[in-house]
Amino acid sequence: MRRFQHTYTRIIFALIVAIVFPAKDIMAQKILYQDKTESMPIIHPDKSVTFRYYAPAASDVEISGDFLSPSERPAKMKNNGNGLWEYTTVAPIAPEIYAYSYIVDNQKMLDPLNMFVWRNISDLYNIFIVEGERTANYLIQDVPHGTVSAVWYQSPNIATSTKSALSYNGGKGMYRRMMVYTPAGYETSRKKYPVLYLLHGMGGDETAWLDFGRAAQIMDNLIAQGKAHPMIVVMPNGNPSQQAAPLENSTRYDMPLFFLPKTMDGSFEESFNDIVYAVEKNYRVIRHKKGRAIAGLSMGGFQSLYISANYPQMFGAVGLFSPAVEVQEQYKSHSIYSNIDTKWQHQMAKNPPLYWIGIGQQDPLYDEVANLRKDFDICQYPYTYFEISGTHVWTCWRIFLQEFTQKIFKQT
Repeated sequence: MRRFQHTYTRIIFALIVAIVFPAKDIMAQKILYQDKTESMPIIHPDKSVTFRYYAPAASDVEISGDFLSPSERPAKMKNNGNGLWEYTTVAPIAPEIYAYSYIVDNQKMLDPLNMFVWRNISDLYNIFIVEGERTANYLIQDVPHGTVSAVWYQSPNIATSTKSALSYNGGKGMYRRMMVYTPAGYETSRKKYPVLYLLHGMGGDETAWLDFGRAAQIMDNLIAQGKAHPMIVVMPNGNPSQQAAPLENSTRYDMPLFFLPKTMDGSFEESFNDIVYAVEKNYRVIRHKKGRAIAGLSMGGFQSLYISANYPQMFGAVGLFSPAVEVQEQYKSHSIYSNIDTKWQHQMAKNPPLYWIGIGQQDPLYDEVANLRKDFDICQYPYTYFEISGTHVWTCWRIFLQEFTQKIFKQT
């Protein structure tokens, strides 16, 4: 009887599979797995990469990703006649973490054979890693590991201009969330640590530097190698109208947007002391200029630029990664952004140990940064400049983070 039931179950299962997965789809999967590949994409020994996508009814399939130069995106895939579309890179791909997606008859699609997916604002992308010397610090290595905590704090200065029933706490301010990395050994030691305040770009949130930037892995590995001083890294949410990342805040299912309300209007910069206060109240940190640094990418670079100029006694090191520089016309009169030349003069008179600027040569903000450097050169303000090939992407910002963190807190 049990044998009959088992046979009957197998027949029913086979019928379901035949209905849900037509024979040609099963054949396509066999084609994909003929070379013993268990996932896409296929990274060859010479570091060229092959992508395959099964779409027998499609008339056009393309692939887009940051492994392609802007002029190559999207790249056409070739149909091999079995409904299997394929694309192989011409040149070996440099070691990095890359994001990609397919475009099937003008519809963006994820790779069904790649389980690794990142969310970038409201879009999803598959990722793959070409391993090499550069990516070693992005991966988990056999080294002591730090701790990442999701920390809630109150920000009364943001709440004065952003009151809502969901976020305003009876006069105590908006509850907001930041991610805090503490280095290995923090919990068992009594010493005080320097702090890097690390800011994300427009549309991002407090999780961006951890998910895309691999900040925790980079810090673990650089500290273990003795290349970076042990430090706490604070990654706040830089959107004044947002408590925390999607599904982690009181608005729950609100769609994340690239340009949120109150973006770059001075509110975040004006209230930044709320973050510093919360950190210095709850963590063992060095509470003077030499023990604090601030850095950020794009919008975060913009915020770092103006926060450090308005609070010149607060930070001993400033890092601008592909920063926006120009202020929106309607906010130029805001006290945070006004009289910036005078503020820079005062800031540079305080002799910050490090003022670091990094940019990719193809970055759309390159001219803004060039104009900033020109102003600094005219005034003979000291700064360190780092330029690489690349555009406005994480492949540059991860490099900038590694370069910057190896240069700060040497005297603490």
